[in-house]
Amino acid sequence: MAVFAQSERGSITGTVSDSAQAVIPRAAVLATNTQTGVQYQSVTTQTGDYTISQIPAGAYSLSVEAPGFSRFVQQGIRIFVAQAARIDVVLQVGGTTESVTVTGEAPLLRTENAEQSSTITRETLNDLPLNFGQRGNVGSANVRNPYTFVTLVPSGNIMSYSSIKLNGAPLDSDSIRVEGQDSNNSRLMYRQDQVQPSVEALEEISVQTSNFAPEYGQVSGGMFNLVAKSGTNQFHGSAFEYFVNEDLAAGLPFTSSGNGHLLRPKNRRHDYGGSIGGPVWIPKLYNGHNRTFFFFAYEKFHQNQNQAGLLRGTHPP
Repeated sequence: MAVFAQSERGSITGTVSDSAQAVIPRAAVLATNTQTGVQYQSVTTQTGDYTISQIPAGAYSLSVEAPGFSRFVQQGIRIFVAQAARIDVVLQVGGTTESVTVTGEAPLLRTENAEQSSTITRETLNDLPLNFGQRGNVGSANVRNPYTFVTLVPSGNIMSYSSIKLNGAPLDSDSIRVEGQDSNNSRLMYRQDQVQPSVEALEEISVQTSNFAPEYGQVSGGMFNLVAKSGTNQFHGSAFEYFVNEDLAAGLPFTSSGNGHLLRPKNRRHDYGGSIGGPVWIPKLYNGHNRTFFFFAYEKFHQNQNQAGLLRGTHPP
């Protein structure tokens, strides 16, 4: 008996034809991840259709070859989590040594299904103000919360303790999957979506709000899919710190320190960490380029503040 889990991966599909709109069967289709060099292959059917499924989210190039036609190359294809990209290819008559390269990005209009979804990549996610301000975000323990981006989604809202509301459905009626695995917390009869990965460790977040695939069943509000970053053929890393200090904040209105200034209660936060990734490479023993990769991310949050005259420090695990 075969058992299929919910997948966080995407796919490429399309039709291969010639300039006279005649379909081309048995054409070789190859998708290459431009960061890792990993390749995925397929062959068109008798009707000229092809599908490359189970592709990790990321940037790809697509090449198509058939006898009697020039090689076709499409660059700038972005595969989003749990979504299909349609790339229809028109081959030109010519020698196999010739090639036609399309450098523009693939169209974003989806015609292969009626799914309603929103996706945010790591570049945009790191640029968003994720509620790490002077007053913080009590709903997510004052730390940077990747789910805050749901406020950019039509009908989306996030409330205290990371309670999410989509499409007017009841609170916490959504579902969250990280790398295809169910990541919902349950406490008594009340479920809380507080499995909160570090922003630095995420490659992409996608939320399907309606008409998504039946494999994502038992969900009334929406389906979140989170994908972690991966190592690439190049070593890369990052370091960061976000901080808050009462000296940089405005004082409390209608208060006095006795020295002609407004009161500024102690409020100091530090959210810091970093990441590193790349190919697994052991000199003279193993070269993992195009094959084996690693990625590691670390984040820590520290806070000191005065509340009701008491000093409180918080250290999340």
